[in-house]
Amino acid sequence: MHSMIDSSPSVFRVFFPSMREAIAIFVTSLLVLGAIQEGNSHGDQPLSKIAIQKAMLALNDKAYLRASPAVLGSNGQNAEWVTVVYSSPHPSDDDWIGVFSPGDFNDSNCPAETKMVNPPRLCSAPIKFQYANYSSPSYKITGNGALKFLLINQRSDFSFALFSGGLLNPKLVTVSNKVVFSNPKAPVYPRLAQGKEWNEMTVTWTSGYSIDIAEPVVEWGMKGGEPKLSPAGTLTFGRNSMCGAPARTVGWRDPGYIHTGFLKELWPNAMYTYKVGHRFSNGEFVWSKEYQFKASPFPGQNSLQRVVIFGDMGKAEIDGSNEYNDFQRASLNTTKQLIQDLKNMDMVFHIGDICYANGYLSQWDQFTAQVESIASAVPYMIASGNHERDWPNSGSFYQNLDSGGECGVPAETMFYVPAENRAKFWYSTDYGMFRFCVADTEHDWREGSEQYNFIEHCLASVDRQKQPWLIFLAHRVLGYSSTSFYAVDGSFGEPMGRESLQKLWQKYKVDIAIYGHAHNYERTCPVYQNICTDKEKNNYTGMLNGTIHIVAGGGGAGLGEFSELQPNWSIYRDYDYGFVKLTAFDHSNLLLEYKRSKDGQVYDSFSISRDYRDILACTVDSCPATTLAS
Repeated sequence: MHSMIDSSPSVFRVFFPSMREAIAIFVTSLLVLGAIQEGNSHGDQPLSKIAIQKAMLALNDKAYLRASPAVLGSNGQNAEWVTVVYSSPHPSDDDWIGVFSPGDFNDSNCPAETKMVNPPRLCSAPIKFQYANYSSPSYKITGNGALKFLLINQRSDFSFALFSGGLLNPKLVTVSNKVVFSNPKAPVYPRLAQGKEWNEMTVTWTSGYSIDIAEPVVEWGMKGGEPKLSPAGTLTFGRNSMCGAPARTVGWRDPGYIHTGFLKELWPNAMYTYKVGHRFSNGEFVWSKEYQFKASPFPGQNSLQRVVIFGDMGKAEIDGSNEYNDFQRASLNTTKQLIQDLKNMDMVFHIGDICYANGYLSQWDQFTAQVESIASAVPYMIASGNHERDWPNSGSFYQNLDSGGECGVPAETMFYVPAENRAKFWYSTDYGMFRFCVADTEHDWREGSEQYNFIEHCLASVDRQKQPWLIFLAHRVLGYSSTSFYAVDGSFGEPMGRESLQKLWQKYKVDIAIYGHAHNYERTCPVYQNICTDKEKNNYTGMLNGTIHIVAGGGGAGLGEFSELQPNWSIYRDYDYGFVKLTAFDHSNLLLEYKRSKDGQVYDSFSISRDYRDILACTVDSCPATTLAS
C-alpha cells in the first residue's frame, strides 16, 4: 500500500502499527456504529445521504490520496483551499472523497451508546464530501483526479478518504495524510446580537480554549478612542445534550467553546471597533482580527434605519461539496447580496431554519464562517425554526424529527438572543423607531400559553408615538400563505395560528408580520379575518385597518411551490429566492422592498405613510367598546 503518513509523529503511528490496521479498525468501528443506531435525519441534509454505517474495507496498494498544504492558516487566515490529488486502479463515477475531522483514529471522544459493543474508533460522518469526477471528467478512464476543498478552522485536524461504491454502499479505498491549521483553537467567526438593553451589544465567538486554559476577553472601544478590556462568558454542550440520532451518533462533533461578551453603555449610533481573544495565565493574548459595528439608536430616535429579514437560508459550500441535490446552493447568493449591501443595512433577522445541520454538528461552524462578514458587522438576530428545535418528547410543539436530534441546543448556544430563557426562544428587541416581537413557533403560542402572554405584552408595551413601526416575526406562517402544503389542508397558514393571534395583531395594530418556513415570497393586503381592509396595493396612507403579512422564506433552501389558487388576500407571489428590507425614513414613512438573491434587484415593494393620529384611531376590534356614558 502506498504510504500516506508524513514524516512527523502522528496519531496513526501512536495507536496503530500500520496504516492498513488503522483503516481496518476505522471501518470496523463504522460497522459497529451502524449496529448502535443509524443516523436517520431529514433528507434536506446532504450528509444524511451517506450510509457511513455500512462502510466496507476495500484497500488497494495502488491507490493513493495526497492533500496539500499540510499546514493551513500560516498567515492568520481561518479558511484556506486544500488540493487533494488521488488515484484509483478501479475508478467509477460513484467514487467520492470524504473530509473527516478530527483526522485521528482516536476513540477517546467516542463513547459507546450501549454496553453491548466496544466504542468505535471514529464515530463521525464526514464534514463534507465530493464526487471524485467533479473536476476530473476523465477520472473514470484514467483513475486519476484532483479536487480543491475550502477548509475552515474547526478546532481540529482533517484527513481525506477515497470511497468507492457510491454514498449508499461506501467502500474505503485509501486515506490521505492529515492537514491542520497553524492554530486550530483560534477565536473565530464573531457574531453580534442586540443585548437586553438598547445600548448593549453582544459578541459571540467560537474557540478551542476552555476557561482552564485561557480567559475569553473582548477588547473594544469607540472608534479612534481608548480601547477597554471586558470579560466574556463561556458555554459548551456535550453529546448527552443531544436528543437523538444523528446528532447523538454519526453527526456528533465537539462544538468547542462558545463565548459571549457584553459591550454596555454604548453611545447611540457611534462606531465601535472590537476584537475577540483569550488571555493566558502568563499574560499573553491570542486575538482575532479587528472588526467594527455601529451602536443602536435610542428607542424612538428619528434617523434612517434599515433592517433585512429572511428565513430558511441554510448554508452551502463555495467549493461545491456536499450538495447532493443543490438544496441550499442559493444561500450563497443571499449571503453575497447581503455582504455587497452591508453598508446599507443596520440589522439582520434570520427567522428560523438557520443552517439545516439537522444533527450534523460540523455544519454549524461552516454556517458561522459563511455569515461572518455580515454577523461581525451588524446584529445577526435569529429565531427558532423546526430544523433547530423539533424532536419527539423534547417539549417542542411539533413532534417530528426535523432537528436531527439537536432539539434546539446548538442554536440556543451558538447564537445569543435577548430572551429571558433561551430554551424558550421568544424575545423582543427595539431598534430606533422599530419594535420587533419575535415568536418561537416551535413552542405553544395559543391563547393561555406562556408565549401568548409574552406576545401580548410585547405588542402592548410599545410607545407607538416614539416607535410607530410594530413588526411581528416568526418562523412558521402564523398568518397567511398560499404555499401548496398550507393550501392542501385548507388552512392557508399554520393551523391554529391566526385563529389565536389575529385578535392581538388587530388590537395592537401590528403593521407587518413576517415569516419563513414556506420557501418563497408572498405579500398580502392589509388583512383581518381573511378580508382585505384596504384596496390599495403599493402606497398605503393613513390607517391600515389590518396587518400586512409577508412570507420571506426564500433565503436559500429549496423552493416551495404555491397552490394553483391565489386567494383574494394574496397580492404578490414569487417562486424565487430572496429577502426583504425594511427602511424607516422617519416616524411617518416606511418602505418594504423584496429583493431577489440572484441579482439584488427589487421585485416587489410598498410604502406606508401616516401620522401618529392614524395609529391612535379606532378600527374593527382595535379599541374597547364604548358606552353612552363615554
